[in-house]
Amino acid sequence: MDELSAIRMFAKVAQAASFSKVARMNAASISSVSRQISNLETELGVRLFNRTTRQLVLTEAGEQYFHEVSTILRELDEAKRNAAAFQEGVRGRLHLHASNLAGAEIIVPALPGFLANYPELEIEVTLTGERVDLVAHRIDLAVWVGRLVDSSLVARQLSPSRWVLCGSPQYFALHGVPTSPHDLVQHNCLVFTRSHYLQEWTFRRGAKTIGIPVSGNLRTNTTSVLMTSAKNGLGLAVLQEWMVRQACSQGLLQTVLTDYEVSPTADDTALYLVYPHRHPPPKTRALIEFIASLFAQEDARTAPGRPGGTPA
Repeated sequence: MDELSAIRMFAKVAQAASFSKVARMNAASISSVSRQISNLETELGVRLFNRTTRQLVLTEAGEQYFHEVSTILRELDEAKRNAAAFQEGVRGRLHLHASNLAGAEIIVPALPGFLANYPELEIEVTLTGERVDLVAHRIDLAVWVGRLVDSSLVARQLSPSRWVLCGSPQYFALHGVPTSPHDLVQHNCLVFTRSHYLQEWTFRRGAKTIGIPVSGNLRTNTTSVLMTSAKNGLGLAVLQEWMVRQACSQGLLQTVLTDYEVSPTADDTALYLVYPHRHPPPKTRALIEFIASLFAQEDARTAPGRPGGTPA
């Protein structure tokens, strides 16, 4: 028995107080309408109508059931209308402004699937580490690193500030695996030189904090340079966990000293979705939920060699 169809048929019969009227309205036979009601009564284990040759009247149980399912059917119909309206509203052009690695590593590779669901949507993607005025530049949605300060913009956290120390299998094969933060003085450390980033990496385990001065033969203010250099075996880098998930799952990078929390800065470096209005239009909401789902999937995913693993 299709229970939802039977419930809808019951509601129609209850309103019309007639099997024959409902049968005519639905181009069905009286026997098929009656059979659906009988099957529903059997499923529920209670009589819903008192039937006579002249009258069809709801029982006390039928009245209560009609009242409750009517509310449910109205809400279900409203949900269907809202979903259809949402789909109809997801059209036009969107401008997405995203940080380089978040866009390149996670968002852009997944966009074909998103656009396949919304064929009337066009997306302009700008990948940059800079923050700009979203309203002035007509940007619908941004993905930025770091918390907003004194802003009227709306921010939703995508991924927390979680750093990992990583290097390539080739690097570890040549130089060994550090087993303590103090071992890093013997390793080539790739240093990020942007403002507010320290020239030492902080390691925490329990109540103990260790600051390790780091140095190496590469210094840069560009995260993608750190990532590429680490993958190519030049040295060790501290990078955000979400940045290296794909590289770790592919065996290009591996994490070490995973029993410590590590950070190259005291600043908030979580990843945020940012948009100008608290109630964005359907096309923007669709992209917001899509991007949020990507990072939720990344957080839930487990794979050999992902951050948290230890080189062999």
